[in-house]
Amino acid sequence: MNATVPKVQRHLWIVGILAVLWNAIGAFDYAATQLRIESYMSQFTPEQLAYFYGIPAWAVATWAIAVWGSLLASVGLLLRRRWAAPLFGIAIVAMLLTAVQNFLLSDGLAALGEGGAAFTAVIWAIAFALYFYARGWLDLFGLLLVFVIHV
Repeated sequence: MNATVPKVQRHLWIVGILAVLWNAIGAFDYAATQLRIESYMSQFTPEQLAYFYGIPAWAVATWAIAVWGSLLASVGLLLRRRWAAPLFGIAIVAMLLTAVQNFLLSDGLAALGEGGAAFTAVIWAIAFALYFYARGWLDLFGLLLVFVIHV
């Protein structure tokens, strides 16, 4: 029996590699913040540092799930694994819980400023775009459209 393997569309490689790189940056940000790497954390004001270091443990845990879950889901997307889409979904739920802490239970908007709020919106747009892409509901053109609209 001669089974043929379906050809992987080129955009899967483009989106997958970009997703891994994007989420690797998020993972580095998380790790650098938690490890308090001086060369990275020196870019923030004392008020921002106090805010970051004062995040409750449960929110740090949901942040970790969001970041590492997104990175693993991106690898799964590259490997064409079915679990990539549900894992992106779990990461989005973790992002939502983290956002509750950052913007409802604390004054994260004041600590992050307008630039931080805008960047947070970009993070959300990319997270949902990757989820929809992994579900097969969005093609490369749709991803580009989401990115152009939110940037």
